[in-house]
Amino acid sequence: MASASPGDSEAIERVQLGHGGGGSLSQQLIAELLVPAFGPGDGVLHDAATFKADPGPLAFSTDAYVVRPLIFPGGDIGRLAVIGTVNDLAMVGARPLALSLALILEEGLAMGTLRQVVASIRTAAAACGVPVLTGDTKVVERGKGDGLYITTSGVGSLGPGPAIGPPAVRPGDAILVSGDLGRHGVAILAARHELGFRTDLCSDLASLLPSVQALLGQGLEVHALRDLTRGGLASALFEIARDTGLLLQIEEEAVPIAPAVTSACELLGLDPLAMANEGRLVLFLPAAEAAQALAVLQGFQPEAAIIGAVADAGMPGDSESGAGNRLLPAIARGTVLLRNAYGVQRRLTLGQGEQLPRIC
Repeated sequence: MASASPGDSEAIERVQLGHGGGGSLSQQLIAELLVPAFGPGDGVLHDAATFKADPGPLAFSTDAYVVRPLIFPGGDIGRLAVIGTVNDLAMVGARPLALSLALILEEGLAMGTLRQVVASIRTAAAACGVPVLTGDTKVVERGKGDGLYITTSGVGSLGPGPAIGPPAVRPGDAILVSGDLGRHGVAILAARHELGFRTDLCSDLASLLPSVQALLGQGLEVHALRDLTRGGLASALFEIARDTGLLLQIEEEAVPIAPAVTSACELLGLDPLAMANEGRLVLFLPAAEAAQALAVLQGFQPEAAIIGAVADAGMPGDSESGAGNRLLPAIARGTVLLRNAYGVQRRLTLGQGEQLPRIC
C-alpha cells in the first residue's frame, strides 16, 4: 500500500476548486463544516429557506466584505460580515430576523482559516440573536481573490414608530456620535505591515443593535442613524447634508478621536474623519433630547459625544461666536461646516476615491 505524501495532507487542508464544483468535495464541505455551524434552520436543505415572521413592515439589506487581512486585531471577515449587516438593519430601527451567507473561496485557502471564520460567523450571529438561514459557496482559481470574500444579506422587522432616515432630519436637531472614531481603519492598516508602523489599537467592530434598541426603548425621537463604515464620519455627514439640503455644523474639537488614531493619521497623511469604523454611528434627534441620548450612548461607549447641530442652509452659521468666527461668504444647500478651536470654519469636502482600499 502506497504511503501518503506531505503534499497529500496539505491538499486535504486547503480549499480546492472541487469544493465549489458541486461534487463530493462540495457535499463534504457543506455536511462537515457549514451545516453543523448554521443548520438548516427549517430542517430541509433546499434552494430556499423558509421562516416565520410577524406581520408588519420589514427591512432588507445586503453587503459584500473584502477586507484584507482576513483576521485582524479585534475581529475577522466573518464577524465583520455578520455585524455589518446587523448594523445596517439597526440603522432603520429594525431587529434582524434572518441572514444569508455567500462564501467566495480562493483555491489554496487554508481550511483552518475557513473553519475559524465560520466559527466566528456562528458566534457573532448567535450574539446578535439572528440565524443564518441560507447561503452559497463558490471557489475561484488561485490568484483570483484575496482568500475569501463574503456577501451577507439580512431581513429585519420594523417597529411601529415613525420611519428613521435622512428625510426625518430637521433644523435644530443635535448630531451625536456613539464613540471615538477611526480605530478600525488604523487597526487594519497596521495589520498589513505594509506602511511601516505598528499600533496596539484593535478594531471598533461591534454590534450597534443594543445601543439603537436602548435609544428607541427610552422613547427618544430618533430622526436618523448612519453607521460609520467606509468613508467614516465625513462621508456619512456629506451624504446626509446632500440628501436633506440642510446645513450640518460640526465642532471639530468635539469629535472624539483616540490619540493613537490621530498620530497614525498624521504619520500617514490621512484624515481621521474619513477613516473607516465598524462599530460606530452618527445620530440625529431633537436638541431637547440630546443629553438623554448621550447618556444612553455613553452607557455603551464612554467616548460618545454631541458633535454639532443641524441648521437651515443659507442661514448664518453661528451669530454668537463673535468676530473670531469667520463664516464662509455663502452657505450652499447640503453643506457640512467644521469649526475648529479657533472659531474658523471650513467646508467639508470628500476626497477622490478611497484613502486606502479594502479595509472593510
